Formats: sequence, C-alpha cells, structure tokens
Amino acid sequence: MVTGTDSGEHAGTEDLADRTAVVTGAGTGLGRAIAARLVRSGARVIAVGRRPAPLEELAAVHPGAVLPAPCDVSSPEDVTALAERLRDEDVSILVNNAGIGGPVADLVDIDPEEWDEVFAVNVRGTFLMCRALLPGMMRRGAGDIINLASVSGKRPLEGRTPYCASKMAVLGLTSTLAFEAGRGGVRVNALSPGPVESERMEHNYRAEARRRGITPEEARQAFVGRAALGRMVTPEEVAGAVHSILGMPGMTGADVDLSAGMVA
Repeated sequence: MVTGTDSGEHAGTEDLADRTAVVTGAGTGLGRAIAARLVRSGARVIAVGRRPAPLEELAAVHPGAVLPAPCDVSSPEDVTALAERLRDEDVSILVNNAGIGGPVADLVDIDPEEWDEVFAVNVRGTFLMCRALLPGMMRRGAGDIINLASVSGKRPLEGRTPYCASKMAVLGLTSTLAFEAGRGGVRVNALSPGPVESERMEHNYRAEARRRGITPEEARQAFVGRAALGRMVTPEEVAGAVHSILGMPGMTGADVDLSAGMVA
C-alpha cells in the first residue's frame, strides 16, 4: 500500500542526488518515512531491516531508488555481511534509526533478558553499523551519520528505564564519535524526537494504561499534555529534520530536539 509518506506529496529538492544513504529500520514507521524523504531529495537509499517483505514493498514504491538489504543490526555477523555486500557502494549517509521500545514496567519487574534486548538493538546496533560503514567515509574524507536518540534519553519517563538508558547511551556514543570522526571529515549528529504518532506509541499507551489502571486515552493525554504544542510529532516531521541536518555542514556532535516542546 502506498501511504502519504511514500507518495511524493512533498516536492523533492534533488539536493542529495549524488549521495547513497543507508537507513536502518527502514521497513516501517520512522525508518520508512526517512527513507522516502531521502529518495524525494534524490538520494539512493539502501533500506535495512530485519524483515525482507516491508523492504521489498518500499523498493516497489520507489523503483530504482531503494535497494532492500535485510539485516539484523544487533548481529555482528549480519552487519559484517552487509558491509561486505556494500563494499563497492559509495555510502556517504548512515541513519541509525532501528530501535525497539522494550518493556513498560517498573525496573524491579524487568527481566535481564528484556534489558539486554533493548540495548542489543538500540545501542549495539548503532555501534555495529557505525563501525562497519565509518571507515569507508573516513577514507573518502566525507560523510554523515545521524543517530536516532530520543527526548526520553534526557528526561524522566516512568516505567521505561531500559529504553531511556539506551537512548542516553546513543547520545554518549554520538558526542564521542563526532570527535573521532571529525578529523576524517565525517559529521556525527543525534536527532531526539519526542513521542511520535505511530502504532508503537499506541502500544505504549495501552501498556501504560494497564500498568497505572487508567484508560489508553488518559495515558495518551499524559504524554501530549507535556508538549508545548499540545501534540506529538509526526514521522514526516522527523524525516524532514533528518534532511535538514544533512544540510547543515558546520554541525557535528549535536543533539537536535524535535519534541513539540516536550518537557519532563
């Protein structure tokens, strides 16, 4: 199905026409919106995700502009195989979007396996993808890495300790890697969205409602009520922010807050 995100309803700028981007978690949600936005700007997108079917669907929507590349970013073996597959590609953009929300529960009720799963995808996956693709960018003397973090990595979010801790780790990775990569001409930035209108958030509202004994709508309003704009951000707004960061050549080591004014 072609959604508004993929349909090209916003005119492309073609300012990325000579660039190849890798977007992780590209099959659905934010990743799909980001991939579609980069395509509209002329980029060739290598769409990475665990499940082949959504990646192939995205490629069918954008024939010739999207290359499906199934890969579990938390697996060193998978990422090594992906890097080998892309060894002849001139990848100059990496968007580390793949992530999972993890459990909605008090810390004392979280199993170690649940904690480890969140960090495996959200943190180790980002590390592995950077480690695999940064050397090529450094050799070419240019590139952009954008890591999707979250405002939840900086502000309290009760019942979400694994997710919040993992996103804080992504911010630490970003700021340090910016200095390591900067001398090679590679910029590394983080984008921290607030709650995004998505099925994942609806799942979180239902889980939070069960945990607190309230309705899902009350849980939703608890989130939205903390935003200055009184709403969540959209996947298209996040995708537009990724594109904007790519257009700021003097910025590295930054954390861009896109949260509709979300406060703790």
